[in-house]
Amino acid sequence: MKTPLDIDGVRILQHAISGEVVSTSNSSYETARKVWNGLVDKRPAAIAYCISADDIVACVRFARDREIEIAVRSGGHACAGTAICDGGLVIDTSKMRDIVVDAGRRTARAHAGARWREFDAAIQAVGLATTGGIDSEVGIAGLTLGGGNGWLMGIHGATCDNVLAIDVVTADARIIRASADEAQDLFWAMRGGGGNFGIATAFEYQLHPVGPDVIGGMVTYAYSDARRVLDFFREFSKTAPDELTVYACLICTDAGAPAIGLAACYAGPMARADEIVKPLRTCATPLDDALRPMPYLELQTMMDAARPAGRMCAMRSHFMRDLPDAVLDVIVANFARTPSPLSVAIIEHCHGAIARVAPDTTAFALRESPFHFEIIGFWDDPAASAANRKWVTDFFATTVPFSSGEVYVNSLDQGESRIHEAYGPNYARLAKIKAIYDPSNIFHHNQNIAPAR
Repeated sequence: MKTPLDIDGVRILQHAISGEVVSTSNSSYETARKVWNGLVDKRPAAIAYCISADDIVACVRFARDREIEIAVRSGGHACAGTAICDGGLVIDTSKMRDIVVDAGRRTARAHAGARWREFDAAIQAVGLATTGGIDSEVGIAGLTLGGGNGWLMGIHGATCDNVLAIDVVTADARIIRASADEAQDLFWAMRGGGGNFGIATAFEYQLHPVGPDVIGGMVTYAYSDARRVLDFFREFSKTAPDELTVYACLICTDAGAPAIGLAACYAGPMARADEIVKPLRTCATPLDDALRPMPYLELQTMMDAARPAGRMCAMRSHFMRDLPDAVLDVIVANFARTPSPLSVAIIEHCHGAIARVAPDTTAFALRESPFHFEIIGFWDDPAASAANRKWVTDFFATTVPFSSGEVYVNSLDQGESRIHEAYGPNYARLAKIKAIYDPSNIFHHNQNIAPAR
């Protein structure tokens, strides 16, 4: 049984850290307790806005000694709402946003509260990038710790493949640098293992020359052409070059009608760009062609408007080894029944560099099934929650027979029942490392890996 955090405890904690502690008595509490998914409604006793690793150490020590529930929040973007807890302490790193770029070494050090928008801006200022997500407001920490799919994964691998070092506060309140030379077991585990092993305070990334312009955007087609476009996507993916990442997106138009789009990023030599992306424009007759040269920074914000903070969201996902006709039929039929025009279904093509890394190289093992399928239900009206959640659940159930039995942990909205699917053959090793660094499972408000016994 965890100890409740009372007002005296809040005062003690405030004296122990340099950052601000927001409790239920603060006027800013209602805003502070919110996370990205508006469906999540939890009430922590306090949120500690840390401004240094020492603050985080003090918070961990305080909560551990008093057996107070801990949640850790950086960007707070996880659909499952794991960054917040009821009645406990939220250790928040969002004020820790310093970014230092070494253009000569092509590396950057970023604190865990940074968002992809500001990180990309800092590294693009010197013509560099690394694989990031497709929402610029997502925190770098959550995406990186869960693996990291993104537009550049075909040429530069997953986000975690580009991590050189991580600074970590462990459950026993130590600060450890994990890298290929130090705490190698922790370094392996945190590249895909989520927040199970400690609180990441800073990351060092390998960077690569990218842009400033890429070819990005989406070609949109009528829903009557959905099967034709998906058939094309399936065949095109077999020979797509590493420099081109394509997602098949089932969406609704501004008028609320279902449509299908091919969203893409080409980050290769621009002299060949038109030739390489032309098939995306010609597989049917487009309703709209917004595929064009654009700054990489613009591409990274392309999905933001569709995913604002506070919108209600339910998500299901899994990987598929191939796309047989039967699953394409199921996807087309089910998306047409969406109760909300804000919802989407996406098939990401994960190929190239991300697929050439052996599954046991990092904790992120999902390298061999090229199609990541996500159903993302979005809606604004709380009264519509039951209908939208049912649509997501029912839609997902019809696609399970085609699953490879794997789920991307950053898209996981179901918790323990599918955690083994997220790590596959790496789970047993992760559980052993968890037992070393967090044997009491202090860090369990996450997609939790139980410590080995």
